Amino acid sequence: MSGQKHSTRQLMKLGIAQAVLFMVGALLGRGLGLLLGFDAFGSGEYNKRELIGIALIGLGGGAGAQAARVWYTGKYGDPRG
Repeated sequence: MSGQKHSTRQLMKLGIAQAVLFMVGALLGRGLGLLLGFDAFGSGEYNKRELIGIALIGLGGGAGAQAARVWYTGKYGDPRG
């Protein structure tokens, strides 16, 4: 679909896929952090273990959103043109 505008329906699929996979990735990052002993919400303080846990949640969410974008680009082409 190079050179053509993407329909609203296709772009809605991208948005929903990014939202869902962002949440799945963040949950997987949280689970991995718990398995490794990095609880983002463990104590009330921000020490090294909590910050690593927060980073794992962020990395998981970002990876999920990027995975959705890769899926969309492979199926419909780049939405930016």
